[in-house]
Amino acid sequence: MDLKTVLHQIHTESGARMVPFGGWDMPVQYAGIISEVAAVRTKSGLFDVSHMGRLYIEGDSATDLLDLVLTSPASTLKIGRARYCMICDESGGIIDDTIFYRLAETRYLLIPNAGNRVQIINWLQSWIDNNFTGKCSLDDQTFKTSLIAIQGPQSSTILDQICIVDNGALPSSIRGFSWANGILQDHKVMMGRTGYTGEDGFEIVVDSEHAVNVWSSLTEAGATPCGLGARDVLRLEAALPLHGHEININKTPIEAGLSRFVRKSGNFIGSEVIYHQLDKGTEMSLVGLKVPGRSAPRAEYPILRNGEQIGYITSGSYSPTLDTSIAMGYVLDQHAQQSDALEIDIRGKLIKAELAQLPFYSRPRRP
Repeated sequence: MDLKTVLHQIHTESGARMVPFGGWDMPVQYAGIISEVAAVRTKSGLFDVSHMGRLYIEGDSATDLLDLVLTSPASTLKIGRARYCMICDESGGIIDDTIFYRLAETRYLLIPNAGNRVQIINWLQSWIDNNFTGKCSLDDQTFKTSLIAIQGPQSSTILDQICIVDNGALPSSIRGFSWANGILQDHKVMMGRTGYTGEDGFEIVVDSEHAVNVWSSLTEAGATPCGLGARDVLRLEAALPLHGHEININKTPIEAGLSRFVRKSGNFIGSEVIYHQLDKGTEMSLVGLKVPGRSAPRAEYPILRNGEQIGYITSGSYSPTLDTSIAMGYVLDQHAQQSDALEIDIRGKLIKAELAQLPFYSRPRRP
């Protein structure tokens, strides 16, 4: 049976359509994906992302552990900051991608994807048991806390109305990829200026007993409830990878075009293979594609040039923001710069496509 977040009842009572995702019963849409995407791009949308993990890692060797298992170093991350990275196996394959926050000198918060949470816990615990016994601990707070994301250009304005953070400051003062503790309608929260939509926004951790009140306060202040369907379109427009699609255990960060999130020196799990690929290149590359109209390519659809398959789609959708269909996919590296004569086999029909620079959409920068 699928797990339920503490906000499940409020979703169903509000008319959200629920679907299984990553072992959880989650809202895929409220009013509709197109209107929800528009709300996030122009105003503010609200997402229940409590299905994602909240893993707290603490101890004298916590930094050493994360330096070993993450592609980006924890040792150079300042307290109060956050960083995106990947967790790889010994062959460089991506077990998961994550954002981690440095909460204190020897305490971190790691956010794994829902479907990978147990695997990541077991992976980290095995390294703790074999290398850092008594010097590092892992505490899974996924079922004791909730995670709510408010995303969009009006997110900081909404939060400033109902929340105060450290030293009486407003949430709008938090820098990108930074976090602060705060009080939201009398409830203690931790909020990071992070997200998965390509827009400005915040991800809020709150004790689960207060999650309904926090959600209701944010909707009453003007945030539009959104489902995971809109979140998937938004992340695709922003060319953000999804585990199981653009990234998986058979792909390395270099193949996935994520070399900027890999340190360029020092040893970590998978670094030997990854550094070799940085130097020698890879067989396949991740590219962006545009397809006229609303014939959206889907995962695993073949990509062809002159009738010969050169790759496959990993994610695709109609983009309401751009009013065209977009996709990401892998192609043989020698074809990654050639846009002529590309086609996608969409249910037996060959549809012309062209390479597109990633990301498809970039938000206007804050002044």
